[in-house]
Amino acid sequence: MAATLELKYFNSYWLKKLSNVVDANPQPTAPYANVPQAYNNDNANDWYLEEARIRGGYNNTITDLGVKAHIVEDNPNNQNRFNTMIYSGVFNSRTGINQTNEFSVGEDITRSVDPAKGSIQKLYAEDTNLIIFQEDKINRALIDKDAIYSAEGNPAVTSSNVVIGQIVPYQGEYGISTDPTSFAIYGYRKYFTDRKRGCVLRLSSAGEIIEISGYGMHDFFRDNLTSTAVTKVVGGWDMHTKNYILSIQTASSYNTLSFDESVQGWTSRLTYKPSWVFSLSSTFFTTNTGKLYQHYGSAPYCSFYGTVSDSTVTVVLNAKPSTVKVFQTINYEGSGDWTVSSLDASSGDVALVPVSKYILPTSLTDFSNELFTNSFKRKENKYFANILNNSSATAGEVIFGNNMTGIKGFFSTVKFSLSNVANERKELFAVSSDTVESSY
Repeated sequence: MAATLELKYFNSYWLKKLSNVVDANPQPTAPYANVPQAYNNDNANDWYLEEARIRGGYNNTITDLGVKAHIVEDNPNNQNRFNTMIYSGVFNSRTGINQTNEFSVGEDITRSVDPAKGSIQKLYAEDTNLIIFQEDKINRALIDKDAIYSAEGNPAVTSSNVVIGQIVPYQGEYGISTDPTSFAIYGYRKYFTDRKRGCVLRLSSAGEIIEISGYGMHDFFRDNLTSTAVTKVVGGWDMHTKNYILSIQTASSYNTLSFDESVQGWTSRLTYKPSWVFSLSSTFFTTNTGKLYQHYGSAPYCSFYGTVSDSTVTVVLNAKPSTVKVFQTINYEGSGDWTVSSLDASSGDVALVPVSKYILPTSLTDFSNELFTNSFKRKENKYFANILNNSSATAGEVIFGNNMTGIKGFFSTVKFSLSNVANERKELFAVSSDTVESSY
């Protein structure tokens, strides 16, 4: 079907047709009701007129395309340079110069890092340096200056017109893998994970990279970070407690931990799964399922995303590790609401846990019941309870089960629990056990 165009007078025109037209009309009318709306071949709206005469006058000078200010490739080829950075022209709001959309191939506006170390995952600008995080390497580059090296190899920083100067790698074969979301910074310290090597790292201003996952948690991070089930690693800085928060997440589970720089160790496991972690001033925020949550507010203790959880502390008692011992009592110093959830020995012996928390007797009957019940007794602001064996009989044993006192092993593991329904601050200072040496 031809298109009919009405002209008032004869002149020179260019009749042009649009390509790849998408018709926005969701209800096409006749005669195009049955024509696919992605492209109507005979629709007159797909054509337009462009006048070729100056001022539209009759027999005036005909214009031409002339010289193109910017050459546009008719058949551009897409190239993915995963290890290269490119920068545009300058933007000056005072003078109105805006060249941020100009990428001239005639200028040296690209910088590349070693492609063998993987793709660039994150860039972080620190003062006059640019830190470049690759999958398997960490580099730094000068910004708005360059370095000239003497014959002895000593650098001398000089000003120049380059935007990104020479790229220098940090020592150590570490990277950020494909987890830029694990990055966090506080002061001059940068924290991130290297999932390929199963470690958590800290980068200082001096350029030293330290495996903070080696502070008592090497096995844990080696097994969890390198697992193929890991879908996301989220990190951030908690300005309230001055801790680095790290969450290793799978489709069905998660492990969220906090690292305290003051004690050089991983201090807590947290019962929340954040999508994003950040701090604003001294306030700590996380997001979950598209909602923003503020921590350390008026919510109950251990309340995350509307769910209140119990607090747990697991302690390993291992005095004289090379000696077989009988653990006779379990003692702790702190608030009186802590209970023991489990108490096991390395030999496989299992203990009966104290039946209840400490209750202050108010009568002689209460005192008698408390005295002969396996519960925590208070003495000098400390709490003591006997350990009763609850293991099955083994060959040659005459007395077993709760008729025996204590559990035998090289070490024992005790798990304390605390309910946070009352929303009160409770503390646990120390845990100990009375032992006697024994043998198998």
